[in-house]
Amino acid sequence: MPHLKSGKKRLRQNAKRRDHNRAVKKALKRQLKAVQEVSTDKQAPLDQLKKEASAAVKKLDKAAARGVIHRNTAARKKSQIARLINAKAKPATT
Repeated sequence: MPHLKSGKKRLRQNAKRRDHNRAVKKALKRQLKAVQEVSTDKQAPLDQLKKEASAAVKKLDKAAARGVIHRNTAARKKSQIARLINAKAKPATT
């Protein structure tokens, strides 16, 4: 336990930030899971996948901008989402 006033404040700030970061990461994981489920579902239309993907990309960008996740991690996840969309769109056109 900190003794100094500034140390006590820092402890409170860290706890608040940790809770916020955990909430953001949890929401992000939920959204990524939703994208994955829609991509594996055969009956789901492509526009539903694009809608879920755009929401996931938005959350990834926000999390990376605020430093919750690393920007390269966000870029990698966005690339994976784009590959899912392209894979689902390709059989429909052929």
